[in-house]
Amino acid sequence: MSAKKTALTVLSAALLLPALAVAPAYAVTPPPTPAPTPSGDAKGGKPPVKAPAPPAGMSQVGGILLGQPGPQVNLLPGAPALPANLSGRSWIVADAESGEVLAAQNAHWRLPPASTLKMLFADTVLPSLPKEQVHKVSQEELAGVGAGSSLVGVKEDLEYTVHDLWLGVFLRSGNDAVHVLAAMNGGVEKTVKDMQAHAEELQALDTHVISPDGYDAPDQVSSAYDLTLIARSGLQKKDFREYAATASAKFPGEQKPGQPRDAFEIQNTNRLMTGVGGVSPYKGIAGVKNGNTTMAGSTFTGVAQRGDKKLVVTVMNPSAGGLNSVYEETATLFDWGFAAAGKVKPVGQLVPPKSADTSSVGSPAEVHDTSPASADEESGGGLGTALGITGGVVAAMAAGAFLINRRWPRGRQGRDRDPS
Repeated sequence: MSAKKTALTVLSAALLLPALAVAPAYAVTPPPTPAPTPSGDAKGGKPPVKAPAPPAGMSQVGGILLGQPGPQVNLLPGAPALPANLSGRSWIVADAESGEVLAAQNAHWRLPPASTLKMLFADTVLPSLPKEQVHKVSQEELAGVGAGSSLVGVKEDLEYTVHDLWLGVFLRSGNDAVHVLAAMNGGVEKTVKDMQAHAEELQALDTHVISPDGYDAPDQVSSAYDLTLIARSGLQKKDFREYAATASAKFPGEQKPGQPRDAFEIQNTNRLMTGVGGVSPYKGIAGVKNGNTTMAGSTFTGVAQRGDKKLVVTVMNPSAGGLNSVYEETATLFDWGFAAAGKVKPVGQLVPPKSADTSSVGSPAEVHDTSPASADEESGGGLGTALGITGGVVAAMAAGAFLINRRWPRGRQGRDRDPS
């Protein structure tokens, strides 16, 4: 399928990543058990289950304040206050170009990532598979897809291009497409090892990979800080930017003898892009990935631009509302970040890859806590609108017109420097 058939918008960011602190990461705290509903009999009712608190000490990668529990922000005169009533267990607002963290809450809390982990899968595997490559899917490649997974509709014994499969990953969060691409990469086990190695290279040391698709698994964790690092790395890649910003596309369907192959429309599950489910499309949104599982709750990493300012926001596991709360809180943090830019003192930095940072130390910590696995993952639909463009039409831009400029800092910087 030609890329011309894909409606997309593209974000470009010139990225400058200062190097800062690296410290040990900490084990995951399982998500809260839903509070039981009290019965009509007061004596039979049970008290609500208290949500777990963040770890007292967390990784200090990127700065000391990022390892502290609770909201972290340094407001200068004239800066807007942080939004009230944010329920996300962990969140971060960062400048996509400078890497400055404008504000954060429990940025290094290691939590289940759901399908936001597919950003790491794509950033790891996408460069190694030519998009024009054609692959015939086998039954074995789909056998490992977890029950209840979100699917794009890949079928055995049919052929797909790598381009088709990446559309299935980014738009429909298709675990079936992930497993086929992982097989093309040498298998799920190899892909998991590749992803873990790439996370270490990015200094995403809170991240522990068990499955390439983000399907719930004991000990599979990441953090708001790491997901932001991963998204920022992916956005330096032209194809990653295009897929992440695609609102709708055609996906190959069944092949009937003697007839052209059928195709059906797929829409992005990113509701800030498509505006479905009662969520207003966010002006300036350009990706990147959402997720939802029983263990993780709702997770989302988004990137948006206003004027010459580009921000990356990650929100993990809001406790308020339903599926829309993660988008609503992300939009609120985007609004705050754009209003606060230049009026806050950064609380930390997004660090560069280890190979470009002479101050980097350590490896991803092993996780020893276990939580019950779930076979549940939800995915939403879309209407094909993005960046505030209505009527199902999305602006198409050539990603090659944008410069991605990596200018890493020189020399060694203190690992214990507090950016506050």
